[in-house]
Amino acid sequence: MAGGKGTRISELFPDIPKPLIPIKNKAGESKPVLEWEIQSLVEQGFKEIILTVSHMADKIQDYFGNGEQLGASITYFVEDTPLGNAGALFKMRDQLTEPFLLLNADAVFDVDFKRFYAAHMKKKEECGVLATLFTHPNSHPYDSGLIVGDSLGRVISWLTKEDSRPTYYKNRVNAGLHVIDPQLLDQSGIDAVSVGEKSPQTGKTIKVDLDRQLLKPLCNTGRMYCYDSPEYVKDMGTPERYEAVCRDYANGVVESKNLSHKQKAIFLDRDGTINKYVGFLRDIDQFELIDGVAEAVKRINESGYLCIVVTNQPVIARGEVTREQLEAIHMKMETELGKQGAYIDGLYYCPHHPDKGFEGEVKELKIECDCRKPKPGLLLHAAEDFNIDLTASWMIGDGDNDVGAGENAGCKTILLSNDLENTCNADIIARNLKEAIEQIL
Repeated sequence: MAGGKGTRISELFPDIPKPLIPIKNKAGESKPVLEWEIQSLVEQGFKEIILTVSHMADKIQDYFGNGEQLGASITYFVEDTPLGNAGALFKMRDQLTEPFLLLNADAVFDVDFKRFYAAHMKKKEECGVLATLFTHPNSHPYDSGLIVGDSLGRVISWLTKEDSRPTYYKNRVNAGLHVIDPQLLDQSGIDAVSVGEKSPQTGKTIKVDLDRQLLKPLCNTGRMYCYDSPEYVKDMGTPERYEAVCRDYANGVVESKNLSHKQKAIFLDRDGTINKYVGFLRDIDQFELIDGVAEAVKRINESGYLCIVVTNQPVIARGEVTREQLEAIHMKMETELGKQGAYIDGLYYCPHHPDKGFEGEVKELKIECDCRKPKPGLLLHAAEDFNIDLTASWMIGDGDNDVGAGENAGCKTILLSNDLENTCNADIIARNLKEAIEQIL
């Protein structure tokens, strides 16, 4: 979708449509932002591309032509009359014969689309999903639209920044990238013939809004899923955001975040590392961030490392906290971090405990598992999900179990302790997370 005017950034480039705004990569090579994106798609095998164009359409068509020079086959849908951001889909319905990527040219992205598409197709086979949203955390969830999903990733609700929201929430934002099954268009109840015509009731042109009319009605139906990813997707709609994107391209950040490339991570324990230690934390009101933690996590976010929390939570096996209560505690953590511009890329917890025979315990969780630290299961699971090079990664925590888990996974380790004498095998000892991140970076 490349038809927007880009009114906020037009002060920098008044004579260039937004998709043709140039950006330099790490090697100093300058190309229009849309060319970088098409190049990435073609390299992954997505070569049949339709551009919906409107504002300065002729300049975009003249630049890209039929796409042959990029190894693509590019066709165009020109909106002489604005149809809304999804109206063109109904006018080209006969060309949409299988699930397709629907991408917003207002965003700068470098994503492993094969991985994204495969996730959608797996859910399509399992449960007939009609749409998958690319979702990610960001540094300002408090004024972003939030996607609320269940434990399986099904979208339950979609909150705009104007909507009232719960006190605590997961930092999960819609990135404007989608996989859409064309059946969604057929089941929407929208008459394709009427799109672009004048409404007999209002006299206005009939348009179609992607979010309001196609996607939001799928909430809580089980037919729309989240695809959570830490990969690079950012809006460049203002001069300030454009400058930030240019810096990220020049520093190699945009390309490096693509999950087809090996990632590096900083794994964090939770209790005593992120939040103040209170023993077994059972009550959400007991959760309180340690001073300086948000600043430290923000530095991780800006460093190129993924920030992933790995935590033993035997309170689940002990029957003292439900999974829903634990999820609420973790949403509080994400909300409090987000208020200070910080976020985590992933969270993994072990609900097990090996000791049996206690009142109220959950017997099926009283097992010897592979994920309870110092075993490395949580880190190995994250490494599989995010394509992480564990040897280039760090594990930070306040206990020997954290150091052991890091060692067993092949990571470098930092023990948080006020006693700076190394009583275990940690590579570094630091007094707090802020100091630990300073030493890594």
